[in-house]
Amino acid sequence: MNSKEFKTALKVLCEEKDIEEDIIYDAMELALTSAYKKNYQSLPNVRVDINRQTGEIHIYSFKTVVEKNADDEIIAGLPEPEPKEETDDDEEDEEQKVYFDKRLHLTLDDAKKQVPDIKIGETIETEVTPKDFGRVAAATAKQVVVQKIREAEKNNIISLYADKQDEMVTGTVEMEDVRNYYIDLGKTQGILPKTEIIPGEKIKMGSSIKVYISKVENTGKGPLILLSRSHYGFVKRLFELEIPEINDGIILIYSVAREAGNRTKIAVYSEKSNVDAVGSCIGEKGMRINRIINELNGEKIDVVLYDKDPAQFIENALSPAKNVHVFITDEDKKETIVIVDKDNLSLAIGKKGLNIRLASRLTHYKLDVKTVEEAQKMGINIVED
Repeated sequence: MNSKEFKTALKVLCEEKDIEEDIIYDAMELALTSAYKKNYQSLPNVRVDINRQTGEIHIYSFKTVVEKNADDEIIAGLPEPEPKEETDDDEEDEEQKVYFDKRLHLTLDDAKKQVPDIKIGETIETEVTPKDFGRVAAATAKQVVVQKIREAEKNNIISLYADKQDEMVTGTVEMEDVRNYYIDLGKTQGILPKTEIIPGEKIKMGSSIKVYISKVENTGKGPLILLSRSHYGFVKRLFELEIPEINDGIILIYSVAREAGNRTKIAVYSEKSNVDAVGSCIGEKGMRINRIINELNGEKIDVVLYDKDPAQFIENALSPAKNVHVFITDEDKKETIVIVDKDNLSLAIGKKGLNIRLASRLTHYKLDVKTVEEAQKMGINIVED
């Protein structure tokens, strides 16, 4: 086996697969040890050493220096056996005896003939590398090394994308089947289920697409990266991308409520009194918000001003409804009564209850909408200033 060619091939492989050289070396040593034992009927007392600098491969057989008694039973020099778990059996297990084997062991006297200052428990190694080992070992070791490379690649991908869960990335639409789109993310492929796209949008093969990483999982078949465009987090990341003040921390996102394909409500605020959080998100002539709407296939977006006063926050969240009066009936259970006039009732509730549902999720309060007349029957009268 040409050590120079081996070093060159290994370096190219590591750069191509983005794998540390030590991982390949360790895999090679393990594989070649197995190959030697298989092809040369070796005992377990062998080790393979690959010189990291030169690429040279050497195989060594080692013998342990032990002390034995007259019955050839080894009484010193071997590692202490691991303690066994206690059982309920009354009879104690007999201590397993190990007997001297000249293929595996050396007496201290014989060992000192080779290494005068050697001690019991130490080992003496002898190189046993066969002349034709490179040819024999290559075929046997190949499968093991390939498996180790796959494992290393899989771990690299998991490590790379584990930190990107709940983040937005850009990929290329590569394939499609009945249930999923497969998105090329560069080093791996993500799965975008068709249930996770924005209703009504059409995705073209080969197109570039923004996706939200909703889950990263290490499975037996390899890394699983699930993607989404319908997740509420996708909208949050789009705002962070398109609104510099959010990315810089000047404007903060309090919460997001979304029904993909229909409407999203997002609550924003700023701790700086001179910053118009809602206006900054909308942008001049709606340019900023329109870029986000276009990415969401025309989905409507309500940018709501968050307020520390829950009643005021709920009132803001029920936009576009006006003349809204909010009464917190139970702070612990987060229950409220929302009173609106007849002209704003349909706006507050929204088509199929969408507006009230999103406002409730945005504010984390249960909203019970009543008309002014219904409130009066409950003994609640609205007095305008």
